[in-house]
Amino acid sequence: MAARPGVPGSALRVLEEALGLDLAAAGDTAEAVAAEGAFYLEQVAITEASEDDYEYEEIADDNFSIPEGEEDLAKAIQMVQEQATDTQILEQKTVLPSKQQVPEVIEDFLCNFLIKMGMTRTLDCFQSEWYELIQKGVTGLRDLGNVPDVYTQNMLLENENKNLKKDLKCYKQAADKAREDLLKTQKERDFHRMHHKRIVQEKTKLINDLKGLKLHYASYEPTIRVLQEKHHTLLKQKMLTSLERDRAVGQISGLQATLKHMEIGHNYHASATRVGPNSEKENAPEGPTQKGLHEAREKIQSKTKDSEFPTDMQPNPNLYLHKENICPAKFDYKLNSIFRLHELPVSCVIMHPHKDILVTCGEDRLWKVVGLPKGNVLHTGFGHTDWLSNCCFHPSGNKLATSSGDTTVKLWDLSKGNCILTFEGHSHAVWSCSWHSCGDFVASSSLDTTSKIWDVNSERCRCTLYGHTDSVNSIEFFPCSNTLLTGSADKSLSIWDARTGNCEQSLYGHMHSINDATFTPRGHMIASCDACGVTKLWDFRKLLPIVSIDIGPSPGNEVNFDSSGRVLAQASGSGVIHLLDLKSGQIHKLMGHDSEAHTVVFSHDGEYLFSGGSDGTVRTWS
Repeated sequence: MAARPGVPGSALRVLEEALGLDLAAAGDTAEAVAAEGAFYLEQVAITEASEDDYEYEEIADDNFSIPEGEEDLAKAIQMVQEQATDTQILEQKTVLPSKQQVPEVIEDFLCNFLIKMGMTRTLDCFQSEWYELIQKGVTGLRDLGNVPDVYTQNMLLENENKNLKKDLKCYKQAADKAREDLLKTQKERDFHRMHHKRIVQEKTKLINDLKGLKLHYASYEPTIRVLQEKHHTLLKQKMLTSLERDRAVGQISGLQATLKHMEIGHNYHASATRVGPNSEKENAPEGPTQKGLHEAREKIQSKTKDSEFPTDMQPNPNLYLHKENICPAKFDYKLNSIFRLHELPVSCVIMHPHKDILVTCGEDRLWKVVGLPKGNVLHTGFGHTDWLSNCCFHPSGNKLATSSGDTTVKLWDLSKGNCILTFEGHSHAVWSCSWHSCGDFVASSSLDTTSKIWDVNSERCRCTLYGHTDSVNSIEFFPCSNTLLTGSADKSLSIWDARTGNCEQSLYGHMHSINDATFTPRGHMIASCDACGVTKLWDFRKLLPIVSIDIGPSPGNEVNFDSSGRVLAQASGSGVIHLLDLKSGQIHKLMGHDSEAHTVVFSHDGEYLFSGGSDGTVRTWS
């Protein structure tokens, strides 16, 4: 092929575009071609023989040169593309504005494609036919349009894809970090929410405890005032007693001198104060003078002897009671009647061992014998100078022992209703008393941390039990034995031998002051209650705890078993009577007291239950 004059300028532009030249960039070359004249392409058939002899016309071009031996279209296109790339790089580095890239036309695209694929024969045929059509003017170049550079587009898309992947990775990392922060924030939120709920619960509990403490403190204020008044009264009585004691000592010295002269045989007459046993029958407390005379008379005339503790004890009659009593335990008690017997709180209610009779003690210094079921008062006993704390029947049922805040224990003849004996020796209030099964001994426990065993026949204290470090609130003889059980405010129970006065065993487990303790009728188990409402059952044979029941926070004032030993009743400071089924462990509640319940006791057949409260009433449940 050769260039000829007369070829249109559009064909030249087409060739330049096929070679990848930028017409705008090579303006000087176009002007030179226009000055020389128009050129056109002509198809010439070249034989193989004349191929080496054909002389090609050189086209001057200042923009690029093709080295000798490498006159190849692919090389030329590659060099043109490299120059175009260099031009683009230089344009990017310069400050001048970049030129718009000319899209690749269809024929250039096809030529480039064939060159890249190595299809040289197909390329020759395509160029021959294509330029022939162009020369004839058959093909309209303006209507064919442009084809984008696929490689450039692929590179742009790949770069954009890489940038998007990089952004996606960053976004994923940010999302993961945000997710971790969210989880951490949620955990902190849940923790703070749970902590807030716990704080609210603790706050509510503290508020309720504070209200309870305020009510508890308010309930103690009247008692504190009463105790202060009693304290001032006791101080006055102490001063009067000291004066009376000094006067009595002088009288006793005179009596002893008179008796001494009478023994020698002198006829000496001296006036003396006559003191007989009628003072006790007149329900008046013995003073220091009478006490001194009593001791003097005991020294002079030793007509009475100390009682002996029984060695051959009879078997406990309640030992096989559970085999005879096959009736189911009763728990469905209903409030039957209310007896208003005392003006001040009831401290003790006990059943007569053989009759349907109740004896009640109150803080109004009185004890009363009440007939059942009507609740009529058969007898009222008075003689104590302070509140009564407890009472206990003689095994025969014809005598009664009472303990009081005036530090004394009194024995009463129920047939006549008068005091037959007064035991004095405690330095503080006496909380409890108990008869021995033989009827010759009475045991008492006191606020002075001691317990005493009194001989009824010799009318003196046979033994003082030391060992507790705080007030001894409860005392009871084991059925048909010489064993004593005491419960103390030092949170311990103690087992004593009444014959020797020695502590045989101590039981620990309560966390608060023990208010009461008792044996089952069979004697194989111990029940105790404390100031926080906790009731404990102990195995008396093994001296080990069995079970602990928390019925608090109100204090448990007294516990008692029914005759079968299968039901345990507890009088609570909240006014509720709790019944514990020892077989199933269930707790039943009797609601009826308007105020604090102090004492509770079963009837012999278990059909009735009697409870005393701080309002001075005794309530009957059936």
